[in-house]
Amino acid sequence: MRAPLVSAAALLGGAAVIALAGCSSSTSGSGTGTAGAGEPAAGKVAVTAGDTRCDVSASQVAAGTSTFSVTNNGTKVTEFYVYAQGDRVMGEVENIVPGLTREVVMELPAGMYETACKPGMTGNGIRNPLKVTGEHKPLTQNAQLAEAVASYKRYIKSQSDTLLDKTREFTEAVKAGDVEKAKDLYPVARTYWERIEPVAEVFGDLDPAIDARENDVEQGQEWTGFHRIEKDLWVKKDVKKDGPIADKLLADVTTIVQKANAAELSPVLLANGAKGLLDEVATGKITGEEDRYSHTDLWDFDANLEGSKAAIQSLRPVLQQRDPALVKTLDEKFAAAQAALEAHRDGDGWQLHTELSKDQLRALSDTINALAEPISGVAAVVAG
Repeated sequence: MRAPLVSAAALLGGAAVIALAGCSSSTSGSGTGTAGAGEPAAGKVAVTAGDTRCDVSASQVAAGTSTFSVTNNGTKVTEFYVYAQGDRVMGEVENIVPGLTREVVMELPAGMYETACKPGMTGNGIRNPLKVTGEHKPLTQNAQLAEAVASYKRYIKSQSDTLLDKTREFTEAVKAGDVEKAKDLYPVARTYWERIEPVAEVFGDLDPAIDARENDVEQGQEWTGFHRIEKDLWVKKDVKKDGPIADKLLADVTTIVQKANAAELSPVLLANGAKGLLDEVATGKITGEEDRYSHTDLWDFDANLEGSKAAIQSLRPVLQQRDPALVKTLDEKFAAAQAALEAHRDGDGWQLHTELSKDQLRALSDTINALAEPISGVAAVVAG
């Protein structure tokens, strides 16, 4: 969940976010589930978002995979979510700039949900009920897709365990008032956070509690998490009063690690997560918005790239069987993006964002855009 960011296009003078397939404004319904009497026909669910509206073309869809095609006709950057009970995120698409259409594929079992458009990418959003009916064969009944999810969960387990260890080291340094040690540990701990963020974002308010920037926080709410401490480390250069913030960060990370390891995941979440991590690079890391005080954005860039690749690698056997040409393209684009980033390695870490020229940032942005385009088609291949 992100507040609006300065776009990479504005910073670099080039397009940073890839527009996906166009919206189908006349169709309403769901994907591959079996529809019963009175249920909508198969097709895309068109969503028209604005500054004060969120018009969803269907209030009922068949259980299974559904594609939501979201067009932003407003003046603010928006995002679209489908929530289960307790605001558990079933799927999302962020950073939909005015005039853009983006699509997201979700697997939805029967039940009651809510759709939400968030103009300005803040608040609870403009919500509508969504009823999902009928029975469907879960994607994980396919043995290859079940193994893809199991493989990805093993990756999440390894990364989240280390996230917890590194966050503990970081918060201990903060509580000890050791500014220099905490500065060294900050980008390391965040590396593991950024790799698992597609799963972490599923759990309601925990993600913003851990990762919100100052402008993400609504009036009257307390700003907590990594970036609150980041500002105190690099701007105030004093964390003597940050003990409670450090304790809350460690507690929140502990909770989200437990939830992430126990979560039931759909194969399309892997595909959507791989794309979402690249969107994070394009809208936060390239622009320098993410780590605006420490300028350690390239650590996050690398982590997002690795996390995206891990999700795709888990799906690789399925993709290789269904679309080998796509696999070849993804391999080439991942290699190009990693090579472009490697040019900015500095010892065991990375150059600071402020040390890169606009031309260098533009080159990195171009490689991410080139990779994001084929990744945007992975969810449809998985759902098919």
